[in-house]
Amino acid sequence: MLYKEIHLGELIKERVAEQEISIERICNFLDKEESVVEELYANKSMDTELLLRWCKLLEYDFFRIYSSHLILYAPPSAVNKNHNKSEKIPYFRKNIYTQEIKDFILRRILSGEMTQSDIIREYSIPKSTLHRWLQKNNDID
Repeated sequence: MLYKEIHLGELIKERVAEQEISIERICNFLDKEESVVEELYANKSMDTELLLRWCKLLEYDFFRIYSSHLILYAPPSAVNKNHNKSEKIPYFRKNIYTQEIKDFILRRILSGEMTQSDIIREYSIPKSTLHRWLQKNNDID
């Protein structure tokens, strides 16, 4: 299922193949030996500093995959929970729904796999947001 299981090494390896980046360039950019780079491809996760370097090299935001996972699979916060906004770290007011997430949700509805109510309950997507996506989808068809 989309974004449910994340294996960074495989995703990075796939992006490297798409971009046709040589192993020499990767090793130089990351300051790693070829054997270490090959080991990284096998890793399901990695240090964020290293992931940031991969993002820059491959011109792809791998962190957004985790954001998408949180949007789709993290448990909703308590309704009456006190949200203290930190002044030291950024606070994000809205979720960012990528086109992949929108397509995933719409496919589940249009295939009959889930109802609109199921989507709203399961993924905590606001009803108005879901209706906007459906309306735009109908406008395209």
